[in-house]
Amino acid sequence: MLATLAPGPASAATLEQKQAAARDRIQQTTDAIEADRADLDAAQQRADQASAREADLSGLLANGEQRSADLAEQLDAAEAALARSKKRLARARRFLAEHLVAVYMSGGEPDTLDMALGAGSFGELASGTEYLTAIEDSNERLMERVTELRRQLNGEVGDLGDAKLAVDRHNAALAAARDQIASVRAAAESSAATLASENAARAGQIESLKGDIAGWQKQIEKQQKVSARQAEVEVAQNLGGPYSIPTYIVMCESGGNYSAVNPSSGAGGAYQIMPSTWEAYGGTGLPQEASKAEQDRIAALIWADSGPGAWSCA
Repeated sequence: MLATLAPGPASAATLEQKQAAARDRIQQTTDAIEADRADLDAAQQRADQASAREADLSGLLANGEQRSADLAEQLDAAEAALARSKKRLARARRFLAEHLVAVYMSGGEPDTLDMALGAGSFGELASGTEYLTAIEDSNERLMERVTELRRQLNGEVGDLGDAKLAVDRHNAALAAARDQIASVRAAAESSAATLASENAARAGQIESLKGDIAGWQKQIEKQQKVSARQAEVEVAQNLGGPYSIPTYIVMCESGGNYSAVNPSSGAGGAYQIMPSTWEAYGGTGLPQEASKAEQDRIAALIWADSGPGAWSCA
């Protein structure tokens, strides 16, 4: 009889030892995932920041290129106007020179006194005076026009110089922006590569976690002669459950801590639910502050709608 009963306690001890070993492995894997989560979140944050910065710089560059095109168009217009002003000034100078030569060759323009003494009648005097006034007005307008053209020319030259300076400065800013974008893109690519590597390592940890929990369930199912569902519930209870979603996901997300908070994303509770999602499913306050029953209830609703796709550890 003693020989028959002896295997009982030994089997129980062996089962407890196996369960303890399984629990330890799960805890170690959960701790490793939690430790890597900070690095993973930091890498994701760096990648997001780099992407946002690149988008900002791309917008700045697009605006800068448009501004550069506008300045180039203004510069072309200024150069065309300058060329026209030069032609007008050259024509005015040429006309004035020809007029002065003609006056000189004819002995000079008559003054009012000479015209009065040489006039044969009052009508002739009036006509001559009118003619003389017209000449004087013409010369005066011509001189004013030459002066105005000279001022315009000087103004065009000044504006042209300012436009060129603005273009040069703007081009320098564009070049600096392009260099900065290249640097940001390189940083983003490096972060993405790091993120991919860490994601691969994390995927391996999650698979290990799933395997340990499944193995523990098989032990209980086989040795206690219970159904797979009963074994699953017992494992979940031993790990702080039962839970509304697969136990391995909860272990990966929070280690089963209903008060857990992710400082990077703001997700909280055992199921790491985002506050916005929590509110959308009727939750009040913050998920990590709610009761276990309320967190289980809302997690079940999310699982029913989205399945494992709602959790990064799935």
